[in-house]
Amino acid sequence: MTNLPPGGWDREIASMFRAAPRRRTPWILLAALGAVLIVAGVFGFSVLIAVIAISLQAIFFVFFLRHLAFAMTALRTGPVDLVMPEFDTGYQPTVTILVACKNEQHVVSDLVKSLLAVEYPEGRRQTIIVDDASTDRTGAILDEIAARDDRLTVVHRPEGSGGGKSGALNDGLVLATGEIIVVFDADHEPRPDCVRRLVRHFIDPAVAAVQGRCEIGNAAESPLTELVALDYVAGYLVNEYGRQSLYRLPAYGGANCAVRASDVRGLGGWNPESVTEDTDLTLRLILGGSRVRYDLTAVDVEEGVVTLDRYCRQRYRWARGHQQAWRDYHRAVWRSPRLKRFEKIETTMFLLAFHMPVAAAIGVVVLILWMIGFVPAIGAINLSIFWMLLFLGPLLELGAGLIIAKAPRRSALLIFYFLPLFFVAMAVCSKAWIDGVTGKPYYWVRTPRSGEGRAATQAVAKAPGQVGRGAP
Repeated sequence: MTNLPPGGWDREIASMFRAAPRRRTPWILLAALGAVLIVAGVFGFSVLIAVIAISLQAIFFVFFLRHLAFAMTALRTGPVDLVMPEFDTGYQPTVTILVACKNEQHVVSDLVKSLLAVEYPEGRRQTIIVDDASTDRTGAILDEIAARDDRLTVVHRPEGSGGGKSGALNDGLVLATGEIIVVFDADHEPRPDCVRRLVRHFIDPAVAAVQGRCEIGNAAESPLTELVALDYVAGYLVNEYGRQSLYRLPAYGGANCAVRASDVRGLGGWNPESVTEDTDLTLRLILGGSRVRYDLTAVDVEEGVVTLDRYCRQRYRWARGHQQAWRDYHRAVWRSPRLKRFEKIETTMFLLAFHMPVAAAIGVVVLILWMIGFVPAIGAINLSIFWMLLFLGPLLELGAGLIIAKAPRRSALLIFYFLPLFFVAMAVCSKAWIDGVTGKPYYWVRTPRSGEGRAATQAVAKAPGQVGRGAP
């Protein structure tokens, strides 16, 4: 058990920190409004609407082609890869399993049990859990377990340490001895072979990080968790798989993932200014010339959000962080000498994923204005047709994921409930965009856990190929 002094991370390795560009409060919102007013004043309101409609059509069509390509490649090779026998490279580097916890008393006991049960040589692994100044019994539970089992190292962060999940991971990194850092979230339970499957890819020195596949273990807990489980099917079996298969550009997802210790230290650790440290690290790694890999057979099971309020808070955080990553890195992507042109295009589309609901919201406004007669029909009718492509693309991914996962017929019927959920996403992502460009402060906030559905989680963890953060 270790107690870190305030600012421990800062004193140890903050001097190495080379993260995102310095953030400035941009004038994007005012500039956009100014451009709208200028076009409307010079060319007329109808021309403005036509320009918006044509632009949205082009964007939606390009993203539809992307979704279609992902669905086709996943259907072609995904089922085979999903059941591919494990291959043994004989590569067994030292590993540090690292988890950040804050107020996780409902799930932390099962977490520790699953971490200590992973199949990896005892002498070559270290397990560190960072208690991020919890105010419930999380710290006490961890200390009780550590007192009985010396394989667990507990780090207690003092109140006010800051940095959210990134800060906690960075404090754990100070004590990490492994060549490879394997990260899970507190509500995750990896299958016993998960770590071994993740680590084997690091035999390739060009690989800096590896992402595994996450499934939802409490899908039966509420109607919303059923939809979240389907979202994960599309995200991991189709979207993330497609980015790996077509472009070799999967994302480091922040949980059920591994990163080479020398690479993350060389970048100064996880970015404490980002609320989506996974997306931020993905961009810093690939811009530095390293590669991320995806292993859909390295599976862990997590708890899905059970209420709409928690869903909105979680997706707002994802949107804020992802949209900030776009503002921080999109210029660097196109200036990068290490990325090929098609890689720059795909990385740009990846960064824009949480902007698409914002574009859809603009499309809804245009359609409403046309329907009530405020704008002429030019462009708006075409927009109503092409706007459907925005829904058809994700539906293709969902359908492909259900086929690959051999999901029951009930799951296919639930797809239609994604339409109202997408309207929720439009509102959440639009608010996140406005808050982001206006510089509204926001800090990392954990997703509350219910601690329910643990039996279901354990059942799913033993059954491969079951329906299980959907990847952008």
